[in-house]
Amino acid sequence: MTAKMTAPGLDDPPETVSDEALVELSRRTPERFGEIYDRYVSEIHAYLGRRLDRQAADDLTAEVFLAAFRKRETFDPQRGAVRPWLYGFAGNVIALHRRAETRRLAALQRSAGADDDREHGHEDRVIARMDAVSTQGRLAAGLRALSDGDRDVLLLSALAELSHEEVAQALDIPYGTVGSRLSRVRRKLRAALGGVNPLFGGPDG
Repeated sequence: MTAKMTAPGLDDPPETVSDEALVELSRRTPERFGEIYDRYVSEIHAYLGRRLDRQAADDLTAEVFLAAFRKRETFDPQRGAVRPWLYGFAGNVIALHRRAETRRLAALQRSAGADDDREHGHEDRVIARMDAVSTQGRLAAGLRALSDGDRDVLLLSALAELSHEEVAQALDIPYGTVGSRLSRVRRKLRAALGGVNPLFGGPDG
C-alpha cells in the first residue's frame, strides 16, 4: 500500500495536512516537522517506556524525532507511511539499549509472583495483553530468550499494534519475513507457556 500525498501548502491548517505532506513541507520549512512531533510524541514515548522504562523514554524520545528530522529528506511515501517510519527510528534507539531491555526482562522473571506496588514496564503490559498473568515469569523468560529480530517483530505487533506491512517498513525487512518471525515466536512462547497460545490466551488448537 502506498501513501497518497496531498498537495502541501505553507498556509494549510495543520489538521488538514497529511503526515506525508508535513514531512515534505518540513524540507523547505523545518519548523513544520514539529507538527509530526506533536502527532506522535505520546505514542513513541509510550512505546519506548514499555520496551525500556519511563526514565529511558523521557531521555530517548527526543533522539527518535531528532534522527527522523535529520533524515526527513530520505523519507519516501511510496515505501510507506510516516508512523511506521518513526517506529523504525525508535527501533534503532532501542537497539542501542538492548542491555537495558534484557535487564528488565531478567528482573521481571526473577520477580514473577511478587505482590508489590512497583511500577512495571512493557513486560507486564505484554503479559496482560496476552492474557497470561499466571505465567508471567515463564513469558518473561521466553521473551528474553528471543532473538532481537523476533522480539522486535512481536513487540511492534503487540505493543505498537502495527500491521504486518507497517512492521516490515519499520524494520526494513520483507513482508513475508514478518509473518514467518511471528509464527516462530508463537511456537517458542507457546512451548514456554505450556501450550497456551501466547498471542490470544487459552489453549492453542
